[in-house]
Amino acid sequence: MTASSDIRVAIVGVGNCASSLVQGISYYRSGANDAAGLMHLDLGGYAPSDINVVAAWDIDSRKVGRDVADAIFAPPNCTTRFCETVRPTGAKVRMGRRLDGVAPHMGDHSPERTFLPADEPEPEREDVVEVLRESGAEILLNYLPVGSQKATEFYTECALEAGVALVNNIPVFIASDEGWAERFRRAGLPVLGDDIKAQLGATIVHRALTDLFRARGVSLERTYQLNTGGNTDFLNMLNRSRLASKKISKTEAVQAVTGTRLQDDDIHVGPSDYVAWQNDNKVCFIRMEGEMFGGVPMNLELRLSVEDSPNSAGVAIDMIRCARLALDRGLSGPIEAPSAYFCKHPPKQMRDSEAHDAVERFIANGSEIPKS
Repeated sequence: MTASSDIRVAIVGVGNCASSLVQGISYYRSGANDAAGLMHLDLGGYAPSDINVVAAWDIDSRKVGRDVADAIFAPPNCTTRFCETVRPTGAKVRMGRRLDGVAPHMGDHSPERTFLPADEPEPEREDVVEVLRESGAEILLNYLPVGSQKATEFYTECALEAGVALVNNIPVFIASDEGWAERFRRAGLPVLGDDIKAQLGATIVHRALTDLFRARGVSLERTYQLNTGGNTDFLNMLNRSRLASKKISKTEAVQAVTGTRLQDDDIHVGPSDYVAWQNDNKVCFIRMEGEMFGGVPMNLELRLSVEDSPNSAGVAIDMIRCARLALDRGLSGPIEAPSAYFCKHPPKQMRDSEAHDAVERFIANGSEIPKS
C-alpha cells in the first residue's frame, strides 16, 4: 500500500485529550509549521494536518449529537483552548456504550464537573462496527477514562471486527497483553499501546532522572511520584478501585530503568488527589533518595507543572502516523518500537534513548526492535 494524504481516525471518549488532539490537527491545518511536541513535522510522508476525524463516541449529553469540533469544548472538558478556530469535522459524536466507562461518583459534583448521561440507546457491537466501516476509519483511538476495562475491551472487539488498527492511550492492557496481541496478529492489524506518555510529563521526567542515577552510579534507594490535577481524569481516579492498572503502568515505567528493581515499599508512583481549581493543570512532585560515592546520602526533589492534555496531543499525533505506517507496510500485532517510545506500558520496555532510535529506524525503513 502506498501512502496517501489522508489518515482517517475514529475516537472513543471526547474528553480533554481528544480536545487537544483535534485542536492540534486544526493548528497545523491553519498553517503552523513547527515541530514542537512532535518527532518530525513530516513523519514517513505524513503531516499532522493529514489526520481526519471521521467518527466519535461519548456518553455525555453535552457532546452526543454535536460535531466533534464543537463537542471538544463542551463541559466537563476544561483544557486550554490554544486553537481559536477549529473547523467542523463533519463527524457527529454518537452515543457510546457505557459499561464501566464512567465511575458512579462522577455525577456527584458541581454542574460543570458532573457527568450528564445522554438519554439515548447504547449501541451494540454491530452498530459500532458498521459506523467504523461506513466512515472509512483506519485507526481507532481509545481515550476512555482510566479503569474502563470492559468498555475498552468492547471497542477493541469492534476494531478487530471492523478491520481497523488500534491506538490505546489508556492503562488498560491490550497491546501488552499476549492474548489480545495474538488476536491482532491473526487479524492482520497493528496495535500501539498501552498508556500514552506525555511530551514532558511526570513519567518521562521520572524515567529520565532514574536513568541518570543509574548512568552516574548513584544507588536509588527509594522514590515517590505524586500528582494532582483538576480535570475529569483526576476526578475519575478518586475511585481508587479504578487505579490498579494505572499504578502498574506508571510504576513499571520507572522500574524498567532502575537497573536494580526497588522493593514495593520503596517506590510509590501514581495519582494523588483531585484539586478542582487546577482544571487541566497537572502538578507533579517527585522525590528520589539515594547513595553516592562512599555511601554518602543524597536526595532530589522536583516540582513539575504542565497543562495535562496538550502535553500528550503531539505524542498522539505521532502514534497515529506510526499506526498508519504500520498499515501501509502490512504489519500486524503490537508495533513494538513506537509503543516502547510513546507508551508507559508497552509490550517491550526499552530505555528512552534506545526506543527513540528504534522508532527512527521504524519510520525510515519499517524495521522493528531486534528479537532478544
